[in-house]
Amino acid sequence: MAEKQFKVVAETGIHARPATLLVQTASRFDSEITLEYKGKTVNLKSIMGVMSLGVGQGADIKIAAEGNDANDALQALEDTLKKEGLAE
Repeated sequence: MAEKQFKVVAETGIHARPATLLVQTASRFDSEITLEYKGKTVNLKSIMGVMSLGVGQGADIKIAAEGNDANDALQALEDTLKKEGLAE
């Protein structure tokens, strides 16, 4: 299992457009990928799950991946978060 913590820096947090980008990125991998925020954990391949968390600016989130391509998935998600200016 691979996991990494991030701090959301985007002014609007993780709203519809960035959530869609994260879900699309996560969906390219076979691993089980989750997003955790304020003690709630959702499937990062589910747009409704990600949106239901209401992740705002300044939030501390954790992304975890488990499976044969977990490290690649985590790296791709980190790249997406940083490229889009969402988290650091």
